Amino acid sequence: MPRHDGRPPDELRPVKIKRRYTRSAPGSVLYQSGDTIVLCTASVDESVPGWMAGKGRGWLTAEYNMLPSSTQPRKRRERDKLDGRTTEIQRLIGRSLRAAIDLDAIGERTIAIDCDVLQADGGTRTASITGAWIALADAVRSIKWADGNDKKRPMLCNSVAAISVGIVARRAVLDLDYREDVDADVDMNVVMTGTGQFIEVQGTGEEATFSQKQLNEMLALAGKGVEMLTAAQRKCLGQAFPVMQ
Repeated sequence: MPRHDGRPPDELRPVKIKRRYTRSAPGSVLYQSGDTIVLCTASVDESVPGWMAGKGRGWLTAEYNMLPSSTQPRKRRERDKLDGRTTEIQRLIGRSLRAAIDLDAIGERTIAIDCDVLQADGGTRTASITGAWIALADAVRSIKWADGNDKKRPMLCNSVAAISVGIVARRAVLDLDYREDVDADVDMNVVMTGTGQFIEVQGTGEEATFSQKQLNEMLALAGKGVEMLTAAQRKCLGQAFPVMQ
């Protein structure tokens, strides 16, 4: 039985990536997965937080927000205090991307990732991670060294992408949209490197349980999805796609 949008269980929603979407940040990407659209930017600050000063290492931090018109009904702006979901997602984005970069190599600099959801139809956190890594790759390439020595240019350790999987109508499916997410018995977000290593797995039974077999099925689907997303990142970046060490 096909899914409500006609996709087979192992098919991604259509992915569109527009690189260099804004001019002010050295890395910016408009990332679209189905009807979910996220603007991801990466900026470079020539300093680090006070608690890191003098250690010779860099830092990467992330912020995530859903714009008021990204959902129906309208979502109120989080002006004074972030809700728990927003805090959890931006920490996930930061953890995921820090697994991809050599913080010792970038010197005492901070890379700030901003992910702003323009339109939400499920999978906003996974779209944010996948798009933000492309922005990060461009931002890293923009760093200039005082002595002009290109050998000091910071290197990314790996690519990073993320995708959702779940159990919907008793079968494992890839890349859930909002309608499927609401109906899912199990919902899982998987973050992986382009070389197939896991960074984070978040899985929850929604008033349901899942077996080892179902877990293996979902992880296999996630691996296939990340492989396809990595290919899309590579195509988008072209020769700018970093050589993995």
